[in-house]
Amino acid sequence: MPLLETTAIPTVGHELIDGDHDEFINLLNKLDSAGNSEFPALFQQLYEQTGQHFERENQLMAESAYPGETEHKGEHQRVLGEFKQFKSRVDKGLVAFGRPFVKDRLPQWFGLHVTTMDSALAAHLNKHP
Repeated sequence: MPLLETTAIPTVGHELIDGDHDEFINLLNKLDSAGNSEFPALFQQLYEQTGQHFERENQLMAESAYPGETEHKGEHQRVLGEFKQFKSRVDKGLVAFGRPFVKDRLPQWFGLHVTTMDSALAAHLNKHP
């Protein structure tokens, strides 16, 4: 059973953002079921995908003069900082430190982030294409 079903997270109504979210969920599920030998590479892939997604959102916010840009970008920086802390441990072979982050922290954060910050951003983008 997947850690996070794509149907558990609502779409926000913006094709680029929703596509990135689907990719995030797929990678998160792969990580959850990965063996210790596969885990570090998949963790790196999720970290990179998340950073690229945040950059795309940051660019969309800047281009559309999104009023919540400062707070949203701050959340991106905070999550990437947390991600980096766990990544440094996983990179040292301490996979056991990365598993709770993947299983407990990321799904909880992701659900809240999508339904609050990303849905507000998508509503703004759809009004200001």
